[in-house]
Amino acid sequence: MKKLAILTLIIVALSACGKANRDSDKISVTLDWTPNTNHTGLYVAQEMGFFSDEGLEVEILQPGQGVTDQIVATGKSQFGISYQENVIRARSEGIPLVSLAAIIQHNTSGFASLKEAGIKTPKDFEGKRYGSWDSPSEMAILGNVMQAHGADISKVKVISGVYDFFSTIGKDADFEWIFYGWDGVLAKQRGIEIDYIPLRELNPVFDYYTPVIISSDDYIRDNPEVTRRFLNAVKKGYEYCVQEPQKAGQILLKHVPELNPEQVRLSMNYLSTEYQSDAEYWGYQSTEVWFGFANWMKDETLIPGEIDVDKAYTNKFVKP
Repeated sequence: MKKLAILTLIIVALSACGKANRDSDKISVTLDWTPNTNHTGLYVAQEMGFFSDEGLEVEILQPGQGVTDQIVATGKSQFGISYQENVIRARSEGIPLVSLAAIIQHNTSGFASLKEAGIKTPKDFEGKRYGSWDSPSEMAILGNVMQAHGADISKVKVISGVYDFFSTIGKDADFEWIFYGWDGVLAKQRGIEIDYIPLRELNPVFDYYTPVIISSDDYIRDNPEVTRRFLNAVKKGYEYCVQEPQKAGQILLKHVPELNPEQVRLSMNYLSTEYQSDAEYWGYQSTEVWFGFANWMKDETLIPGEIDVDKAYTNKFVKP
């Protein structure tokens, strides 16, 4: 009986030690931009205890003066929010970033203009002012969709450094690239009539993943269990967003009270059907999407050559 009691105490002590070690896993995830509804699942995972249930203490950071890709690549943050095109470009330059999950299953961005501008197709971009947010592949994509409609991109006046749709559209620029789930839904609520051209309807290759959750090859190789636990919690967070969009939105507002509550409400309604959309499970990434966009970037000389696409992304941490 004494031996049994001692053995029991040892098992309990080891279990407690294991839990203590697990609880000590402190990691960070760096956002791609200021907090918005693309990030709601992270705040839900934090607020609902999904991270702590996995033995994680997670700090959600904003990129500040550095860019998220560099911060993650150098190990200053274990995870980050980025975009498929950034991962492809990084890997083409020998920077081993890897995409772990698609936050939104389809590209929900496109070109928007005030209805009074009369812009219905990319052909109508000619002679207009385009408000650019200075993405490396932005002009190549704009040129591609214009060419497909028999239009000439040289006839577009590009206005650089345009980031706020509502303060610039119709004033500084005639059309801009927006995420419908943020600016588009708010325009509708404000009674601002816009024409919106979804990018994925202009060319299937532009239905790429934006945004995605990233890490580095080195980190996930050396810390597979922490990575798995982090993605387990994040997945639960976004699944909650799908099931309870308004409650999830309130959690986001609790953590980021400066956001527009009505914009968050409308955005969550929209994104609740887009986070997973038609995918088998949240976070899924398709080989076809990765190969298609990587090949397009190579053909457009946006990257110096081919990359090993199979190493650029993985589903293993979100697959049921």
